[in-house]
Amino acid sequence: LFSPVEPEFKYVGNMHGNEVLGRELLLQLSEFLCEEYRRGNERITHLIHDTRIHIMPSMNPDGYEVAAKQGPDSNGYLTGRNNANGVDLNRNFPDLNTFMYYSGEISGPNHHIPLPDNWKSQVEPETLAVIQWISSYNFVLSANLHGGAVVANYPYDKSQDQRVRSHRRTLAKTYSYAHGWMHRGWNCGDYFADGITNGASWYSLSKGMQDFNYLYTNCFEITLELSCNKFPPEEDLERQWMANREALVAFIEEVHQGIKGMVSDENNNGIAGAVISVQGISHDITSGDMGDYFRLLLPGTYTVTASAEGYQPQTVTTTVGPAAPSLVHFQLKQDVVRKPPERKASGTRTNNKALQKKVVPRATRRGTQR
Repeated sequence: LFSPVEPEFKYVGNMHGNEVLGRELLLQLSEFLCEEYRRGNERITHLIHDTRIHIMPSMNPDGYEVAAKQGPDSNGYLTGRNNANGVDLNRNFPDLNTFMYYSGEISGPNHHIPLPDNWKSQVEPETLAVIQWISSYNFVLSANLHGGAVVANYPYDKSQDQRVRSHRRTLAKTYSYAHGWMHRGWNCGDYFADGITNGASWYSLSKGMQDFNYLYTNCFEITLELSCNKFPPEEDLERQWMANREALVAFIEEVHQGIKGMVSDENNNGIAGAVISVQGISHDITSGDMGDYFRLLLPGTYTVTASAEGYQPQTVTTTVGPAAPSLVHFQLKQDVVRKPPERKASGTRTNNKALQKKVVPRATRRGTQR
């Protein structure tokens, strides 16, 4: 049965149609989870009961069909990469990074950034469908699967500097060290320490799906480059599955690292769009439609505040352990004295037109992989 404090997780594969390993791995993962659940595997049963797992094997089926017709032997490096309209879907999401950098200069938010007014006319059907999908669920953690390298890539992909936070690295290392060889660093002629990289440190990428998730929703997403060969032959699939199986499961389990709970009013009604702030971390998340929230955090002690328009904020100190998430509920009292605070983040994503008009896009050099 659905529980409001059951986190939402997603995997997305094959957004570049010719990068097919992720597609095959996600199909195999779906079968594996079902089979192990039926067998009574305790780990998988626990994972399925406590997590809402969403799997999209192919975001770009048209590109995949083009690549598949060529086959693995004669497939060009870019054949089938784009969608049917010739658009790279990982360069097609609204550019919220530019808004974030300007916002930072005026001490504004770096989360739940509003979309431009004309965004729907600028995206492809596949991109639109994904944006509507991720807006419909309170996703907490995600990965999109690519090929052409072997490395776990974490935000930001487009950056003015190389600011790195330890939790981003830790999540990427969870995958790389559970993988058969990603963590070794030397793959495909490249070297990445621990098998991980910050996206912008590798190369700058504009309008990517990874950063869009992080800046528009509550979801933290990483990009997984899984094979040197974008279209590996059939005989290599079993080896690749065995290399990735544990990593795919272990990364899903990371959705339970941190704190979770409900934000409600004095009558125990859930409060949607409540802002959850962690002292010392300048990135907030918001509660879902039912008042549920999930905040990924490393083990440690944190001061956490829940606030919502028309209510008095509540602050608690909690300790996060290395095993299960800490359950922290907030019950907010109506604020009848003070003026309701201006929301920094909102589930309704109110447009900030003044912010959008003042932003001047920055030039970025083109990427070659993701």
